Amino acid sequence: MIKKLRVGLLLDDTLDTPDGVQQYVLSLGAWLTQQGHEVHYLVGATSRKDLEHLHSIAKNIKVRFNKNRLSVPLPTSKAAIRELLDDLKLDVLHVQMPYSPLFAGRVIDAAPESLKIIGTFHIVPDSWIQAVGSHALKFLNRNSAKRFAHIISVSTAAQKTAENSFHMLSEVIPNMVSLKVMHHVPIQKKKLHIVFLGRLVERKGCLQLLEALAKLNRQYDGEYSVTIAGKGPLEAELKQKALKLNLTNIEFRGFIDEKDKPSLLASADIAVFPSTGGESFGIVLIEAMAAGARVVLGGDNVGYRTVLLDHPDLLVNPKDTVAFANRLHYFMEHKGARVAAHKWAEATVKQYDVEVVCKKIEKLYY
Repeated sequence: MIKKLRVGLLLDDTLDTPDGVQQYVLSLGAWLTQQGHEVHYLVGATSRKDLEHLHSIAKNIKVRFNKNRLSVPLPTSKAAIRELLDDLKLDVLHVQMPYSPLFAGRVIDAAPESLKIIGTFHIVPDSWIQAVGSHALKFLNRNSAKRFAHIISVSTAAQKTAENSFHMLSEVIPNMVSLKVMHHVPIQKKKLHIVFLGRLVERKGCLQLLEALAKLNRQYDGEYSVTIAGKGPLEAELKQKALKLNLTNIEFRGFIDEKDKPSLLASADIAVFPSTGGESFGIVLIEAMAAGARVVLGGDNVGYRTVLLDHPDLLVNPKDTVAFANRLHYFMEHKGARVAAHKWAEATVKQYDVEVVCKKIEKLYY
């Protein structure tokens, strides 16, 4: 009988947002709990009350990094960390990387020698400034970095970051999604339906999507509808842009709750995620594939290539809005291409199921 473990999932950031790293922590934690392990979440400032064994022991401030808005921890009490670790008596500490020396680094430093420490790399620097920041973190965490028994990267792109910026070797084990949770019966609308789901920030490429749709309308005379789901600082600008381009078939849905994601994505003839960069993997791609979107288009960046490279027709350069429009037009005009893309996605997404991925991670804990 496999020993049941006490596992600490350590994250500098909050668990209040639905971003990729948070989804990784929550999906892994839920699966481990289902296997009978006792999971503790050691996280930055978090207000949610729905998780058992949630320890929010850091104060955070909001910053921008890698074209994202993040919350990063302020210096955390070493005494409070030691007291918590003494109380929890963890078997495994699983750290989300890269990490701050002001919180996660202090937890690692305070961890007893008997505690097995695992890490997962999640990010890919999107500019030289972020690359310099990564090298600075390597220096600041040079002592705590020696404690890791095993390091995971969620993609080959993240693996290269771990090696080049942090001089750490790692094994690629991808992000995961629950096929059972995301699966939805197909929803067929009367008109072809294009769906964008994501934060309304510059790097997610929604502005480029609007420009591509304006060009698409010059060559496609059929009817279709567009749903843009998500919130962010560009929301007002995007709505004004849609009016200026006379895109009257767009509905801005705002924030979409996690429970409503599957039905939205299952209604998509084309689910499009034209991120311009800063992606280490692409959880939203596999969510769309799992939900049953007929075609899943992604921006041609290093993270999304990890998922879509075997089907390069599904990668687009968002900044080339003419080519972007042509790719949309192709899939809208050719039902056979949509069917083929859907069959490929149905077969491909199985490798990312939470049951497959989490079993690989669990083996590293022993």
